[in-house]
Parts: sequence; C-alpha cells; structure tokens
Amino acid sequence: MRRTSKVYAGLAALLLPVTAAIMAIGVTPADAAVGGSGPYPADYETSPSLANHTIFRPQTLPSERLPILAWGNGGCSGNGLSQGNFLREIASHGFLAIANGAPNGSGSTNSQMLTQSIDWAFAENARQGSKYYNKIDTSRVAVAGFSCGGLEAYAVSNDPRVTTTGIFSSGLLNDADDYQLRRLTKPIAYFVGGPSDIAYPNAMDDWGKLPSGLPAFMGNLNVGHGGTYDQTNGGEFGRVAVLYLKWRLKGDTTAGTNFVGANCGLCRTQWTVQQKNLTLGDDTPPTTPPPTTPPPTTPPPGGTPACTAVYAVQDQWNGGFVANVTVTAGTAALTGWRVTLNLPSGAAVTSMWNGVGSGTSGTVTVANQSYNGRLAAGQSTSFGFQGTGNGNGATTTCAGS
Repeated sequence: MRRTSKVYAGLAALLLPVTAAIMAIGVTPADAAVGGSGPYPADYETSPSLANHTIFRPQTLPSERLPILAWGNGGCSGNGLSQGNFLREIASHGFLAIANGAPNGSGSTNSQMLTQSIDWAFAENARQGSKYYNKIDTSRVAVAGFSCGGLEAYAVSNDPRVTTTGIFSSGLLNDADDYQLRRLTKPIAYFVGGPSDIAYPNAMDDWGKLPSGLPAFMGNLNVGHGGTYDQTNGGEFGRVAVLYLKWRLKGDTTAGTNFVGANCGLCRTQWTVQQKNLTLGDDTPPTTPPPTTPPPTTPPPGGTPACTAVYAVQDQWNGGFVANVTVTAGTAALTGWRVTLNLPSGAAVTSMWNGVGSGTSGTVTVANQSYNGRLAAGQSTSFGFQGTGNGNGATTTCAGS
C-alpha cells in the first residue's frame, strides 16, 4: 500500500518544475565535458521528422550499431537538455539517446513521446539516405526516465520492442497504477537517491510488487532526489547507467558483473544494492539481432487475410481488471489488423497499450499500432488494457488487411 504517494506527488509538483526551469536557462557546471568520457565524443541534434525531441549521438557514427535509449526528463520537462550531461555521456559510449523535449524547450512531455522516439529510430535505420541507415541496433531498446520521466517509462515498458527499463528516482504514485508492474516481462533496474529521495518510498513499494521471476536490480545512492545528472558526465548516476546499458543493450558481461551476485561491483560500495533473478547470461539480449521486420509474404488473391484474436483476463479485482488479447495471422501475411471486442455489461476500458482503441464500453474496436501491424503468416502480437467492472466473458473477432 502506498502511504506516501500524495506527499511525493505534491513535492514533485513543486520541486521538479523548478529544477526543469533552472536547466532550461542553461545552468550547468562550467567544467562539464562536452563529448563525454566514452570512445565516441558525443553531442546533440534535432530532426524535422521528430518534433520536440533532442537526439544525443556520437559526433562520428561508429561502425558498431547504436542501441536505443528513449528518455523521459525529470518533471516531465519539455527541455530535452534537462539531463544533457548524463545523456551525452551515455551517447559517447556508443548509444543513441533520445530525450523528450526540444533543446531548451518548454512545456510538458508525455509517454507517447517515448514511443515516437522509438518509431523514429526504427524508421531512420530502415530509410535509405539517412545517416542512420543500418546504423541503429533495433533489437536493443531501453526506455528510462528520471522522476516524472520514470512514470513515462513505466507507461511504455510493455512495448514489444523494449528490451529493458530504467527507473531513476521514481515510483508509481497510486496503487491503481500497479497494473503497470504486473505487465512487466523484461529486465528492469532502479537507480534511486536513497531514503532522502522523495521517490524512495514509492520506488521500494514498486520493488516489492514486481512479478515473480522478473530480472530486477535496485541501487540506492544516498544523494537525494536530484541525483548527479548535472555533474560532469552525469556523475555517478551517469557512470552506473552506462555500465547497465552496456550489459543489457550490448551484452557486455564484464559490465554486468557490477550488478550480479553477492560480490557485484556495486556491492559493498556507497551503493545499497538489491537483486532479483539476475544472472549474467540467461537474461541478456540476444547476440544476433533478429530481423527488424518479418519477411514479406504475398496475400492470397480474392479475399481478406484472416487472423484470430484470443482474449484472456490476466488480473481481476473488485471493480477492475487487466486483459490481454493475442492477435495471430492466418496462412497469409498481414499489413494491419483490427479486433472487435464485445465487452460484458458494465465493463469499460480505461487505458490501453499496443493498440489504438475506439470506444470504451459495449463494442470496442482496436487497431494495430504502427509497429505491430505487420505480421508474417502464423506470427502473433498482442495488446492489453485495463478496465473497470468484470472482464470475464468478452468475445472477440479479428479482421486483417
């Protein structure tokens, strides 16, 4: 039970916009290393095709492909440079780090902007003529964020393209949002500012509610909520984030030894460490990237490609439920799909992921997202949603295109 969510929410509402405003006017350490400490001096840029984002990348693209980090800023700030030193440091080690918000931008961001970052990176990797053509490792994707940005990361962590999640000084604000924990299937790591961090109680509450068997790391460094992001190269949080991403997104098991085992590199240091279900080899990303898109198949003439939709209630409680729908292509490939849900009386959809819904009760139609509509023959994808009422007894039909 969350006993501090109101305190956390109130302090965040007061503190984080102030922090974002300070960062927006460019108050950063004078000795900040412009290029980061990694082998690929990095900087940031913008793209007309990715509005309101800031792209941190090596100034000279290396021969190795760049894994993706989609980042949400503290305070959900619209300034993409809010954690600029930290993100530049990550990029200098051979990553493409994309922050929500334009450089020195204003306003607020949302979780959909993280999805837009991933969509853009996938599209640029596939676009002939792009400087990123075949330069991005689309099999290795992390979503992460600081404080309010961590809540954005939670919201999209079940995107099937995401291979790990990073929660920095953040935790869900309300027990009603715990469904986001129940749907986690990929490794997750928490980096928190210790007991003096206003997000500490909620982060620890989340830690105790993670699904059984989920690989998870918890590190607390007693620096408070502000972390070390504005220090040279992101300070200690920057150093540890690079190690974690090297392990999870590049399969670097030497970096992984900092997080795994009783004698891990961060154990018995200034960090307080907890681990769940961690091994160096079994839960790291594959060494050979799978194809970014399934091979095209020509649909049979004279008909609409078939698909099936299997509905299952994953969790039911008094007044609400979480459901999952698995969509499978038939004997022909699909370029898109649409599922019709007939919900039981009294049931209504309140939030949805991996699908685009129309309607909330009775008959609800759900179309594919841009990234999960194309299915090879026999291939499956899924979407899910949280609802009110009783979810048992819903029926589904599926139409392909």
